[in-house]
Amino acid sequence: MDRTTPGGAAAALSDAPAAVKGAPVSADIPRSVEVPRSVEVPRSVEVPRSVEVPRPAGVPRTVEVPRPAEAPRPAEALRPAEAPRPAEAPPAENLADGLFCADDLPDGLVIADHAGLVTVFNRAASRLTGISADSVLGRDVREVLPLQDADDRCWWTQTQPYDGLCTRTRHPERSLFLPDGTELLVSMGYVRDRDSGGARQHRSGAVRRLAITLRDTQQRSRAERSRADLVSTVAHELRSPLTSVKGFTATLLNKWPRFTDDQKRVMLETVNADADRVTRLITELLDVSRIESGRIEVHRELVDISDQARRVIAGRVAAGEAEDKFRLRADPGLPETWLDADKIFQILANLIENAVRHGAGTVTTMVESARIDGAPGVAVSVRDQGQGIEPELAPRVFRQFWRVKRRGGAGLGLYIVKGLVEAHGGTIAVHQAPGGGAEFRFTMPAGTPDFG
Repeated sequence: MDRTTPGGAAAALSDAPAAVKGAPVSADIPRSVEVPRSVEVPRSVEVPRSVEVPRPAGVPRTVEVPRPAEAPRPAEALRPAEAPRPAEAPPAENLADGLFCADDLPDGLVIADHAGLVTVFNRAASRLTGISADSVLGRDVREVLPLQDADDRCWWTQTQPYDGLCTRTRHPERSLFLPDGTELLVSMGYVRDRDSGGARQHRSGAVRRLAITLRDTQQRSRAERSRADLVSTVAHELRSPLTSVKGFTATLLNKWPRFTDDQKRVMLETVNADADRVTRLITELLDVSRIESGRIEVHRELVDISDQARRVIAGRVAAGEAEDKFRLRADPGLPETWLDADKIFQILANLIENAVRHGAGTVTTMVESARIDGAPGVAVSVRDQGQGIEPELAPRVFRQFWRVKRRGGAGLGLYIVKGLVEAHGGTIAVHQAPGGGAEFRFTMPAGTPDFG
């Protein structure tokens, strides 16, 4: 049969796929229809990086088309999408890093949660309270630490950390007691929920945690003993010269005509010396206060240290001491030093007086060039010919109130010397002198300082 007839067209359509069979037949059917027997689906669709397009005027030759993601392979397309792997849990020891850090703290730390249950009780807290950490974790902090003030009033009842004002952030440190009489310095801070208030966040919500710090009272006791020693030393040092001043002035006022001019002069010279002693003690106390508070002011200027040493020696000779008791050696060509002239004079005066009072023989002052950490500097040594200082006592020499028992003084001179030297950026130490006796040696940086 001819393919151009209706029957021939139907026969041709019988060989087409089902999709083609179902298509409507129109009057304009071509003479022949060629349909491939099979269609091959590629495993992946390759898209070229560039596509050649007709190029109008002003249009580049190629247009870059971004390559789409590669189509999945049939086997992979049938595989369900894998869920993301959960993050690996940290090792067990890392979960307790906060506890390890708490145990490294020198002060006791106790943390209670929003219900008042103890979650952290570090090693220092156990040492201070004598309570094992394992026995308190999960217990109410108010039962673990039944703190009371000096009047036996419950501290928790007074503060009411969970029921009090929601604006509180901390309680300052104060002295409290455990039932067994143990005294602790306690402070407490609040960690509160954050309440959103517009762009800002306020810590005025409910208590999320309490952070309680515990400190031993030994440091405070040492400070109190230091203050007591200071008061005792000052009272003793002031009483002696003031008694002398009072006695001589009262005697002169009551019996002035009975004394000769020479006797009056001796008494007045004694009163003057005792007044100088009181003035010096007050100056030392002020210097100690400035050193401890870090308020020493250094007014730098170009200073010749050897000239300052000559001034100190000349003053002692003018006061009646033998000139051959002092010796000064200064290297030529010393580098320039920008220091506080008054404080350098004070340092040298204290060291030379210390050598005269506690040493023996000739007091030698040496000023020489030195290298300090590779930079130029000046080293000053003050030596005596006495018994020297035992090596085990050397670290104590520069402490407050340290003094040789058989000698007087407030024990503040060398402490002040060390503070003044360090304020200039120098160092000081004590050694055995080469010929016996003690040698105090301090260094000062040289060169023009940075005034900016």
